[in-house]
Amino acid sequence: MTRTSINRRNFIKAGAAGAAVLAAPGILRAQTPPAIKIGILQPVTGAFSMDGGFGRTGAEMGIAKVNAMGGIKALGGAKFEMIFADARSNPEAAVQEVEQLNAQGVAAIVGGFASPVCLAASQAASRYNLPYIVDVGVTDQIIQRGLKNTFRFSPGFSLCTKTAIENLIKINDAAGKPAKTIVLVHEDGLFGSGLAKMMATELPKHGFEILDSIAHPTPARDMSNVALRIRSLKPDLIIPSSYYGETVLLMRTLQQQRVRSKGIFSVLNGAASNLRFVREFPEAAENIMDCNHWHDPRKPAAQELRKEVEAAGKGWNYNIAINYSDILLLADAIERAGSIEHDAVIAALASSTFDGHVMPYGPTKFVDGQNTGAAPVSTQVQKGDIKVIFPEEFSDAKANYPLKT
Repeated sequence: MTRTSINRRNFIKAGAAGAAVLAAPGILRAQTPPAIKIGILQPVTGAFSMDGGFGRTGAEMGIAKVNAMGGIKALGGAKFEMIFADARSNPEAAVQEVEQLNAQGVAAIVGGFASPVCLAASQAASRYNLPYIVDVGVTDQIIQRGLKNTFRFSPGFSLCTKTAIENLIKINDAAGKPAKTIVLVHEDGLFGSGLAKMMATELPKHGFEILDSIAHPTPARDMSNVALRIRSLKPDLIIPSSYYGETVLLMRTLQQQRVRSKGIFSVLNGAASNLRFVREFPEAAENIMDCNHWHDPRKPAAQELRKEVEAAGKGWNYNIAINYSDILLLADAIERAGSIEHDAVIAALASSTFDGHVMPYGPTKFVDGQNTGAAPVSTQVQKGDIKVIFPEEFSDAKANYPLKT
């Protein structure tokens, strides 16, 4: 045997061994499935930055929960990976971010918060048949466009307004019907204007008189004129439908100018169900009622989530509970689909009966993109905390209707 043939044989052996070594990392990688990219779209700069931050926290905690439970078992235990996008509190920026998220190969998008952002972002996502779960965005236009990719887990303002009126009647009747006249105060966008219009139509049917419907911009820098108008009208009730900053400004202005009413009964309010407002301005916040999103106080998982959030030094808010639940809803859909292919995920969401959330809802049931298993609750600020007062079967407090003079 010649030295040349021996060298050739050794070279082939060495090559085969080297190929095996090079192949080994590939084998190891095959045992760990690639992460599933989830687009989280929240406005963490601009007018809605606080709510966007809450939403991001909820999504992060939901993703951590999914991964801690072993990931998506139908896909070999694949873990979720958050791809975050800042919607910058405006629809145009949200559309740009959806384009970027799609380019990065996300399996779905969750979030948006504000109605205009959710409208624009879900429309942009529909161009790619990209599943989109709306977290808050309450305008009913979001689910009235026939977009097969869009799903709203929480209730919109039609249902919230209906529930709010029913609860208001119960509270007013129980207190001896002290409230007869109402002033509506609302932000002038899709959310506030649509809700105020519905309130102005429905409340008179139940014996309430609407004295005025006062619109304001977002952001608003001064509420003095609004307060003066309310003072002149002397309503029994004030119903504000505004975002956080404007509601806080209104309540503080009313307090400073000593404008009083028999009660504040808000709907989908940005501050009345926000513990930051309650703790920073306790006197202005005390006794304010709200019909809004909130976690289910009966559920141990909801109680534990709140403890985890507060232990991490973060404030608790309904956005956290909703986005946490949205991530678990998406994980359940992908698990059942056994795929991250868009059509498969959309079909799984459309047929969802998910009940592993922390909200006061029943099993998920989407009809034309709206979860019909969802319902709001009524809350009230009581002694520095927010308590659920309706529905009574799982309320953690009784309503306190302040008969102010």
